[in-house]
Amino acid sequence: MTVIDANRMHEIETRYPEYFHQSFRQRFGGLMILIATLLYSLYAVWFFDLPKLFAEAHWERVGIYLSQWVSYDVQPEFRIEDDGSIDIRYPRFSPLGDNPNPDWLVNNPDGSITVSISGTSRTVTVSKSETIVTAYGLSVPVDVFGGAPKVVGPVPGWMTVYDDNVLADLGFAGNVSISVDRVKIRKRFIGWANFIFDTQSSFFDKPVGEVVSLIVSGPRIKPDQSNLSLAFDDIWNNSEWQHGDVWTKLFQTIVMAFLGTLLGSLTAFPLAFLAARNITPNRLLNQVLKRFFDFLRSVDMLIWALFLTRAFGPGPLAGSGAIFLTETGTLGKLYSEGLENIDNKPREGIKSTGAQTVLVHRYGIMPQIVPVFVSQTLYQWESNVRGATIIGAVGAGGIGLKLWEAMRTNANWENVAYMVILILIVVFIFDTASNALRHRLMGTKIH
Repeated sequence: MTVIDANRMHEIETRYPEYFHQSFRQRFGGLMILIATLLYSLYAVWFFDLPKLFAEAHWERVGIYLSQWVSYDVQPEFRIEDDGSIDIRYPRFSPLGDNPNPDWLVNNPDGSITVSISGTSRTVTVSKSETIVTAYGLSVPVDVFGGAPKVVGPVPGWMTVYDDNVLADLGFAGNVSISVDRVKIRKRFIGWANFIFDTQSSFFDKPVGEVVSLIVSGPRIKPDQSNLSLAFDDIWNNSEWQHGDVWTKLFQTIVMAFLGTLLGSLTAFPLAFLAARNITPNRLLNQVLKRFFDFLRSVDMLIWALFLTRAFGPGPLAGSGAIFLTETGTLGKLYSEGLENIDNKPREGIKSTGAQTVLVHRYGIMPQIVPVFVSQTLYQWESNVRGATIIGAVGAGGIGLKLWEAMRTNANWENVAYMVILILIVVFIFDTASNALRHRLMGTKIH
């Protein structure tokens, strides 16, 4: 065991004073940060009134919206006529087409109609005098003969009785609304209806094998157009999913991001040389340009898009302009800071040979900054692909506007899911390509 005497201890304290004579900040800095974080969290909870916000939130809507992203519904309506017959009607743009004959709807010999909502466990039988709803192990008759529908027997928890109708909630499978003269059924299916061909297509509701056979070697459906061309037109002009319009808007978004980033980088590049103190020794010019970059960056891209939309009208031009202005400020700042941090030795060496300023910049500065500049520009381009989607929602064109229009209807959530997935795929592709290019330029390996 080694014993350290007083002189040795004093020598160690003199050599390493930072370990033995710490300041108040060094000793209690971590604790102070923790306390400040807790206090700020409590303040945020009070300021935003989070307990009330969480208590009053409509959490049930989350499940409803998510289910609508991956499903669709069919809404047949059964009208009970005066003669006792039952007339079946579908909405004008039903996913089943103009002449539906679904196998989950059965006409019984006694004139009633049975609809399978979810197999045999949840069914609805409609007759002229009553409607029987079978679900959750119960069969509940609803009398529709008289002034108002009336549940026969106890009312289960999944049924709600109103003055003029009875609503049966059958969960994800759908629901039933029963009134005196009509029964409305909402039956839900997993998947996206008519994603390839809509109800107006010549290929609608045909098996995959038959469609392939028609395209490859079948007789022409339209004498003046091949079946392959007809199939492509039907897919591209699908009235329900609007593939052509969606993909065109997606391409507009990509072009907006590319054009705005390209113009911003081309504008910021020469201005950055004038803003860098070590390149242009004019303090007034340096400060003016740096404040100009700050101004362009401080106004959010969304605000620029609103201004330009008012000036030029809705469309991709306003979106490209908003990205251009924002990127001029962002890349100008990044470029100028990169120039101010270069190694001046190569530049001074070339300048000492009497070379012109252009050559000094070309051989003394450019080799150091080009990989950094390109890497920063690629990152901004990748980020602007996402940003272009957001600004599209305020009228700047692209798929963002299309996405906002679908969300405003509060009914086409499967179309919203389709566009969100496309955006995610595009962002993933650009992110992967941008990372690969940046690592290659910087000479690093991708992990």
